[in-house]
Amino acid sequence: MFETSLKIEEEVNSIPSNMSGRYHRNKSQQQHRTKSKLRYVNKSELIVSSPNSVAVEQPVSSEDVIVNNNNNTVDDVASSSKTKTKEEYDYDNNDIDNGMDNTNRLDKLLTDIQQIELSEEEITINDQLQQDELLVVESIYGENVFSLDTWKGLRCFQIHINIDVLGEIGITAKVNSVNELETLSNNSDDFLYSFKVQYLPPIVLTCLLPKSYPSHQPPIFTISVKWLESAKILSLCSKLDSIWTEQQGQEVIYSWVEWLQNSSLSHLGFDEEIRLGPYGWNRVADARVVSGIGCIDADIPFLQSYNNERRHQNFLKELHECCVCYSEYPGTEFVRLPCKHFFCRKCLQTFTQIHVKEGNVSNLQCLDAKCKEMIPPGLLKHFLGDEEYERWESMMLEKTLASMSDVAYCPRCETPCIEEEDQHAQCPKCFFSFCTLCRERRHVGIACMTLEMKLQLLQDRQNSSHLKGNQKQIELAKINEMLSIKAIHRDSKLCPYCDMAISRTGGCNKMKCGNCGKYFCYLCNKALDPSDPYGHFREGGSCELFPQEMVDNWQPRINPRQEVQQIHAELFHLGGSACPSCRQFNVKIGNNNHMLCWACQSHYCYLCNKTVRRGTKHYGPKGCKQHTEG
Repeated sequence: MFETSLKIEEEVNSIPSNMSGRYHRNKSQQQHRTKSKLRYVNKSELIVSSPNSVAVEQPVSSEDVIVNNNNNTVDDVASSSKTKTKEEYDYDNNDIDNGMDNTNRLDKLLTDIQQIELSEEEITINDQLQQDELLVVESIYGENVFSLDTWKGLRCFQIHINIDVLGEIGITAKVNSVNELETLSNNSDDFLYSFKVQYLPPIVLTCLLPKSYPSHQPPIFTISVKWLESAKILSLCSKLDSIWTEQQGQEVIYSWVEWLQNSSLSHLGFDEEIRLGPYGWNRVADARVVSGIGCIDADIPFLQSYNNERRHQNFLKELHECCVCYSEYPGTEFVRLPCKHFFCRKCLQTFTQIHVKEGNVSNLQCLDAKCKEMIPPGLLKHFLGDEEYERWESMMLEKTLASMSDVAYCPRCETPCIEEEDQHAQCPKCFFSFCTLCRERRHVGIACMTLEMKLQLLQDRQNSSHLKGNQKQIELAKINEMLSIKAIHRDSKLCPYCDMAISRTGGCNKMKCGNCGKYFCYLCNKALDPSDPYGHFREGGSCELFPQEMVDNWQPRINPRQEVQQIHAELFHLGGSACPSCRQFNVKIGNNNHMLCWACQSHYCYLCNKTVRRGTKHYGPKGCKQHTEG
């Protein structure tokens, strides 16, 4: 399945209060929402909250079908709402607030700055510069810029800054022996939980532009980061202050964004690895700092979920080649399996339908040659019709029951029954009690009849005049069935895994069961190591890979070819070359450079050793010479 699902919750009335790592608005705040918006949650799910609804976290089931039938990516959904209301802005940032909502936060920052009296001309110039700067920023960063409602007559906007990471970067969190995250202690029993990501959640820069910007004062701003603790965010704020000091009187928004995007990690000492925490000391007095770290149960799943979702978004936008049909399609036409391998929908659908139709349900694995991961049932349900999916379910049930050593089938109604310790079972459907060895009526203290004894008894009954015509036909069919079973036992071996009778019609003694796909030796009936099934025949035991009579039959056909090879080896000094197709040595005849391989019948050039399909095009003034000495 794809790493992240997209779900739209339309009508949800309540939110569980014990959902760790999630932050929710109350019901009164909910009524103010007027536009759809996108949020990331920490349980590998992406939820789009619609108006009059509340996003509720739901675990992704293994039955979920992970196929994106819509060409709209997550970015398309996000870009549908470019303007946020004041209430939306509060909600977006309250989940990572340390107790002060963003309305009070910006009000406090606005109140704290020194009020400067400006002339009408200065206000007009600043307003035009702000407008031009915002247009430039929006043209560069596009969908990552969100214009907020005018805040007390001042321009307010938010920029989601995606940090550039080269390749992947490691993230570690120090966990102590009692599963609590690192505080300020250095316990020797602590250990590090580490993982790598390609994408980090954005740094959210919220700016409020006073009328005195850029001529006299800098923008009022807050920085919110869901994976940084407050002290590190404060360091970023200080750096933005220093940039303003260096460029005082000029527009600095672009410089701030560029620095946060390209240099913030190195500034924090995170060039090679990001260290989460410390936890428990996440308070600073600066109102511009908004930290979102909480606990390991929320932060680590959130970072992994965000990384998976961003990778999935990029996958959908790019072109990929299907390794089955070698056709190139956009990512929306592919399905990614849990093992991370991906194939086009057409190939995967054809593959699943063919195997279900032929009954090879054990072969419904990843199409990659080296991968044995099974295709999830939810994906099969998507590609198969209702009848095909029911057939797959019934065959899987049969195979599962057949692989259980304590399950036997009732000889009357074929209902699965649980075998008891004394090789007897009772059918739960028809209540017939039978012996699981001979499948006859239960016979306590009496040995089972052999197959030969049953055949003899039934054949004697055929000569009896007491049998009616119908009963005689039934017993005759049973005799034929027993004769077939006797022939199967004589000419076949039972798979040591599933007891399926298998006959060898040719080839080596390494057998592969067509029912369960396991390997075993046909001579000793021993189960073989799936990683090295031929190792059994190299151990020096009595089992040989090929029967001697088969080797004797092959020898007359192999010897003439070996004799020809010996002759060519003796003629090697006379001149020749190896065929580019099969590498068989061929002798050059005379001064003709056009060679014909005696082994594979391929035509090739003696000079360049390339396959020749049309001699008139290969040889000539611009090509190789067909006749040369030596």
